[in-house]
Amino acid sequence: MTRIELARKGLITDEIKEVALSENISPEQLASDISSGVSVITRNEIHNIKPLGIGRGMRIKINANIGTSKDKISFEEELKKLDVLVQYGADAVMDLSTGGRIKDMRRLLLSKSPVAVGTVPIYEAVVRAVESYGTIAKMTTDTIFQVIKEHCEEGVDFITVHCGVTLRAIERLREEGRVLDIVSRGGSFLLEWMIYNEKENPLYEYYDRLLEIVKKYDVTLSLGDGLRPGCLEDATDRSQIEELLTIGELRDKALEAGVQAIIEGPGHVPLNQVELNIKLQKEICKGAPFYVLGPLVTDIAMGYDHIAAAIGGAIAGAAGADFLCYVTPAEHICLPDIEDVKEGVIASKIAAHAADIAKGVPGAIELDKKMARYRKNLDWNGQIALSFNPEKIKKLRAETPPSEQEVCSMCGEFCAIRTVERALRKKK
Repeated sequence: MTRIELARKGLITDEIKEVALSENISPEQLASDISSGVSVITRNEIHNIKPLGIGRGMRIKINANIGTSKDKISFEEELKKLDVLVQYGADAVMDLSTGGRIKDMRRLLLSKSPVAVGTVPIYEAVVRAVESYGTIAKMTTDTIFQVIKEHCEEGVDFITVHCGVTLRAIERLREEGRVLDIVSRGGSFLLEWMIYNEKENPLYEYYDRLLEIVKKYDVTLSLGDGLRPGCLEDATDRSQIEELLTIGELRDKALEAGVQAIIEGPGHVPLNQVELNIKLQKEICKGAPFYVLGPLVTDIAMGYDHIAAAIGGAIAGAAGADFLCYVTPAEHICLPDIEDVKEGVIASKIAAHAADIAKGVPGAIELDKKMARYRKNLDWNGQIALSFNPEKIKKLRAETPPSEQEVCSMCGEFCAIRTVERALRKKK
């Protein structure tokens, strides 16, 4: 039985107890939330990792994307990225490889990763079609589902599937007049295949077949937003909402079948529309966990898109988003390097933590209370240990050492905390 089916029977598994304990919520509440589809535990039953809880009442989780491309293939570098993203607090990693020995990269990542692993199977299906036939158009339905089956059999914990890119959605897109029609790679692959073959999206048409495969291993479906806006001008348009309505219906079918599902969301969204997007998704998809890319609140932050995404991510999280996909400084430019991965994870962690505080997630603000007391006591070891990047803080202090060890080099002897402490203790 799947987690949903067990929860419906009122069974509190050891896995639920473990996740509930780490999230400071009751096992009974978590089981109830899983049965109703507002929370998930993301772990393939054959993947030996710590189970990952995503959803209502839990802290916001972070995903980091890595993977090879045709222009850059280095398993060694991708594994270093894995080490870095885990070190700096990512809760999951997605392998988005499209170049080199894709299957070997995935298997290596699954064997090395201590966190949940996600994939986008359509990428590999497309690569196989191009290698065999020279075109995406000749990709077969059987190839798509064979790749999905292989990913599940190998231990992948969650997969992104762009089931909402339907023929009806494509017609809506044609009528919409978007600036950037589709920026989702998976969505663009399916659109090209559907137009050339004049057929419905196999992931939509044969959705029951998809559910049957993932159910066997209790793999979580991440219902991808192939029509997410790629610029602010396209945000929250009819094409995006058309797809969201379809995804909401497919989420209901997954829940009925006992399959866990999360919903993917935008994308590029103006600051004043971020909360609206979260509320729309939560309403249309009946509270299902929401996984957002950013969202990026400006289109002109090239080189600093991790900051634009952190701003949007904090607002999205506070409004109810449950899972943030990191964005790195290399977004829109090139494949991220190790430093980009680190900066992307840290920026997303800051956004998630700020949102957790706003939502009142148990234990979130306690870290900030500790930091305030460390600063009050001029306890630098405590401050460094609580920071998102302790190595950076140590390096900065070493580069510009203060005249006195208990203060910083900005204030030195004129440290406000020490000055006030001294003055308040002075006898009248």
